[in-house]
Amino acid sequence: MIAVEPSLDSIDALSGVDALCVFLTDDDRPLQGMAGYLDWRMCGALSRVLLGGFFKGDRGEQLLMPTSGGISTVKLFAVGAGSSKSLDASTLGLLLESSALMLKRAGVGSVALSLPKCGLDDASRAEVVKKRFAPSFAPGVTTVFAEKSLRALL
Repeated sequence: MIAVEPSLDSIDALSGVDALCVFLTDDDRPLQGMAGYLDWRMCGALSRVLLGGFFKGDRGEQLLMPTSGGISTVKLFAVGAGSSKSLDASTLGLLLESSALMLKRAGVGSVALSLPKCGLDDASRAEVVKKRFAPSFAPGVTTVFAEKSLRALL
């Protein structure tokens, strides 16, 4: 697993990644962090989907959308995480497992992952990613966008 700082530069530097997977909560508006950077690079496409009500960020929602050339990766999978306040380790683990299964079924071999905003501490978040998402992919093919304190644990 490769951990990188969430930024416009890290999006621009992505290479050899089949897809991006971004978790969106239903209460984080305007989009912040990596979701906000992705939305910027995609000229507001994520925001337009949210504003149109086609996708809301409700837990269990899944959406595949093209990136339309705004970034090097062609596919973006958006996953609804529900309310950021209700995300505990168990719920995050279930979301990560179901997302890994969705990505594998879609033929994704390498992925860049943006975790949802939640109240979990960095050690808990890292443990959940390592146990519930990373095993679905070969070593070294998962990139996780994470702040410095979380990157140190991944």
